[in-house]
Amino acid sequence: MSGPAQESGQAAAAAPAGAGRRGGLGQGWPLLGLGLAMLALMLALTVFAPLVAPYDPSATSPDSLAPASAAHWLGTDSSGRDVLSRLIVGGRTTLLITVAAVLIALVAGLILGLAAGYLGGRTDEIVMRLLDVVFAFPVLLLAIAVVAALGPTVPNLILTIAIVYTPAMARVVRAPVLSVKRWDHVEAARSVGMSEMRLVLRHILPIVVSPILVATSLTLSQTIFTVTALSFLGLGPPPPDPNWGGMLSEARQFMELAPLTVIGPAAAIVFATLTFIIIANGLREVLDVGSVR
Repeated sequence: MSGPAQESGQAAAAAPAGAGRRGGLGQGWPLLGLGLAMLALMLALTVFAPLVAPYDPSATSPDSLAPASAAHWLGTDSSGRDVLSRLIVGGRTTLLITVAAVLIALVAGLILGLAAGYLGGRTDEIVMRLLDVVFAFPVLLLAIAVVAALGPTVPNLILTIAIVYTPAMARVVRAPVLSVKRWDHVEAARSVGMSEMRLVLRHILPIVVSPILVATSLTLSQTIFTVTALSFLGLGPPPPDPNWGGMLSEARQFMELAPLTVIGPAAAIVFATLTFIIIANGLREVLDVGSVR
């Protein structure tokens, strides 16, 4: 699980100054625009879920496993609950965990990566060896172990996923910092007595923002899968709050009788994952972040 995130992140970080140009910066804007439009739609549905959802997602009825109709566009589940309403409301929980976990991983990875890359020496060695311990385990396997130990609550899920993705984010930050800190303008700023903090914030961090943005988008796409996989295995947010992975788990035994109960959450997971992948590819083209082919 950690391989694609590591390879994509390190590829994005390989050319912080725009190496490996591929034929103009404008070609990525349509792709980025499509991704942002998909993200806006997804956020609008989840933020205004109580207003958009046609029914109470926890309300049951005798009409269980009903097919799609004018009353229930995606039918009902085994308890007679409206699948579309649960899909819309369930997106709030899934996306909340995803975004919160990635933001924590980004902040932690940014601090650790800057410290390791800029300070170098023993600091770099200690930070990277500690992160390698976490990085050595497959993401999903490590997440299952930590959540099983801490308990499947929303805060524990956020903390767990942040922990398992922090090493990849730190490597994405560290790689370009190692190169940028030796550039002439950085050395010139250091020679005139600029403080280390100001030097990092003014001359190094802005240059490595591009690969960080691309890596963050890719990490969001992988985190969606991790969150839903944990929920599918029974390690997600406890009932009655709906979530996409939990809906898939509940519906799998009825998929032949009511296929929409599976198709709905599966399509939502694919849509969310694809959204962040498209945004990442658009950002890579627009920001001209080089990649390793």
